Amino acid sequence: MKLKTRDYQPEDFKEVAALWEATGMGGEFRGDDRQVIDRSIQVGGKLLILEDEHTHKLIGTSWMTMDGRRIYLHHFGISPAFQGKGFSKQLLKASLAFAKKTGLQLKLEVHRDNIIARELYIKAGFKYLGDYDVYIIRNYENL
Repeated sequence: MKLKTRDYQPEDFKEVAALWEATGMGGEFRGDDRQVIDRSIQVGGKLLILEDEHTHKLIGTSWMTMDGRRIYLHHFGISPAFQGKGFSKQLLKASLAFAKKTGLQLKLEVHRDNIIARELYIKAGFKYLGDYDVYIIRNYENL
């Protein structure tokens, strides 16, 4: 299988959303819709797609958003059917190249029990920031 990494195109959204749902990374309930992706790209972010060059099947995603100070790596994952084959290395290499080109810090969050992902990130040079809690507001209607 020959893979290529390329930029997200709007027609990819259905497959991207299906991969995020299959991996538990996201969905519309988390605010991961087409408009948010488009807006993040318009302000300097990037969504990379890893796909099979022959079948054009989507294998993985790496969504990077930017706040002007840092790049945040979100929804970095490989389709369950293709996990454990080393494909994430190619996608991470392309993600790191994009971040390096911006000159900004690169930050990510990973679940404590996701040992495989943690090992991948540590091997790539990420450093643990320390033990702190992360909080989020997803819905302002209850405030």
